Amino acid sequence: MKSPRAKRVVEAAGPELIARCGMNCRLCHAYVRDKNTCPGCRSGGYFIFKSVVRCRILNCGRIPEDRADYCFNCDSFPCTRLKQLDKRYRTKYGMSMLENLENIRLNGVESFVEKENQRWECPGCGEILSVHKPQCLSCGRGWH
Repeated sequence: MKSPRAKRVVEAAGPELIARCGMNCRLCHAYVRDKNTCPGCRSGGYFIFKSVVRCRILNCGRIPEDRADYCFNCDSFPCTRLKQLDKRYRTKYGMSMLENLENIRLNGVESFVEKENQRWECPGCGEILSVHKPQCLSCGRGWH
């Protein structure tokens, strides 16, 4: 039997859930958890999650406003902060922000989102996984 969380987890990502750094916010545990859920880096609503407010990449002033969609639009790409984030995610979670951004730059965000939704689908129950958890939040099957 699926947990109540499964209803929220089943929603796949859309382009509005891809952060400037290349993170798929849909895969973030803060987005899928039951309490104090983060609305995603691009939510733009009145509620801003504290990790979004503190994000040094999202709030970086180096990207001009008219080119602020993704970090690859910056003259300093890839900057030290993004390289550090990429190294941490490669090591801990098997995901690369730099590869994500390169895929978005080359193929467009819609193509990236489609591939991400397939890549992060639980082989056990078909729900979308969280990159931060080694098991599916819906069925409990391990995937790391």
